Amino acid sequence: MSDYTDIDKKQDLQVLHSMGYAQELERRMSQFSNFAVSFSIICILSGGINSLAQATSGAGGAAIGIGWPLGCFISLVFAVAMAQIGSAYPTAGGLYHWGSILGNRFTGWLTAWFNLLGLVTVLGAINVGTYYFFMGSFGAPYFGLEDTTTTRIVFLAIITGAQALVNHMGIGLTAKLTDFSGYLIFATSILLAIVCLAAADSYEISRLFTFSNYSGETGGNVWPQTSGTWVFLLGLLLPIYTITGYDASAHTSEETVKAAHSVPRGMVSSVLWSALFGYIMLCSFVLMIPNMDEAAKQGWNVFFWAMDAQVNPVIKDILYLAIFISQWLCGLATVTSVSRMIFAFSRDGGLPASKALAKVSPNYRTPVAAIWTGSILAVLFVWGSSLVSIGDTPVYTIVVSCTVIFLFFSFAIPITLGFFAWGTSKWDKMGPWNLGEGTFKLFAILSLIAMVLIFVLGIQPPNDWALYITVGFLIVTGIVWFGFESRRFRGPPIGEEVARRQAEIVAAEKAVGEA
Repeated sequence: MSDYTDIDKKQDLQVLHSMGYAQELERRMSQFSNFAVSFSIICILSGGINSLAQATSGAGGAAIGIGWPLGCFISLVFAVAMAQIGSAYPTAGGLYHWGSILGNRFTGWLTAWFNLLGLVTVLGAINVGTYYFFMGSFGAPYFGLEDTTTTRIVFLAIITGAQALVNHMGIGLTAKLTDFSGYLIFATSILLAIVCLAAADSYEISRLFTFSNYSGETGGNVWPQTSGTWVFLLGLLLPIYTITGYDASAHTSEETVKAAHSVPRGMVSSVLWSALFGYIMLCSFVLMIPNMDEAAKQGWNVFFWAMDAQVNPVIKDILYLAIFISQWLCGLATVTSVSRMIFAFSRDGGLPASKALAKVSPNYRTPVAAIWTGSILAVLFVWGSSLVSIGDTPVYTIVVSCTVIFLFFSFAIPITLGFFAWGTSKWDKMGPWNLGEGTFKLFAILSLIAMVLIFVLGIQPPNDWALYITVGFLIVTGIVWFGFESRRFRGPPIGEEVARRQAEIVAAEKAVGEA
């Protein structure tokens, strides 16, 4: 970061101080590192592989050839709109701050809760996906492990604990590993694509644009029996679920150099590159599949089935190892995102034990309590929800479906507020990454339309209970806000409160060795 001058550092500090916050976290992340942390969370080698059956046991090849780019565009419209806001307000826990300053205390608090709930559950879901990938690739074949609740939770506790420990030790180490993750994902996805194409019996390009209906038993009951149109739309959850987590670029704003420039580029570029490399990788995999009808019957085991049938065992295991490491690094980056959201919300008193959760280690310059709290909550979520079922569906599966709704809802709130706040006293100064009013508002409208689609898809069978959980959470949220938080929670510093905080800012920076 030799191009990061004293003038750049002063500008980053001025922007942060103008929003009433101290430089407690260490600003060590380059523009590439900011991109890499989002690219690592998106991780096409995690969601793109672990959720592959949503396509192959849904609309078949067309779910990839046509559905993948369509679903990626849905994620892109959110990223573009959020990038506009993130350039103007580059703070840790950005979504919460945007929701507050563009709206009010309540909208900021609501954004924070939805984003936080989504991040904690998605951390659990990512590491559960890593567990099942490990079991399919190494655990059962080489170590003879059986999938039990105890095995699953012990595995999760170990890998999540390791991710938390790395985060605990400083953003410098975390950034180096997520930078490596970025390169590893690029290389592995291309290598996997080459291997798939080399192992393919023939290249039926038309397969990528052929619509099928594998709902019900013909698709291993991944989706209940439904129409061809619905099963294609449900398949959009594969790219939509995979291409998320790019808000990590905003959450790490206070650790990124030239944040007003780097954060929006990190968000948008992580989505674009993930969409492109994911498309190449998944199209190659579909072309390798020996028979689409047989692949659909495999359900959630389709990736291992096809790799076992077509790929040399040694090459296959090398790919599996690279994919497993990438998935672990995906969880590592997610811990970073979760902890910064907890830290940012807590320093404004938004959570129980906020004082402890907002404390930054002077040695490591990381929010240690927030890191371990988010990690422990993710493991506890998986443990508790795995023990309870509604009918034949585990609560864990239903809540993971809600995760997508919660995360995108937390994206939609500040975007909607920004649509109405543009040019008013709440948002009269844009950042250096500026789309212009017309373009931003177009993407804001597209985001709202996309949010409606995501909500409708997220509550379809077998996840229809997600509707009741989402409504129930909204009711509980209303009770908590009007019963308690509306009188207690002050929100982020705005107006005169920013000036009153200047002495606290100096003291906070001195305590961590910044000043």
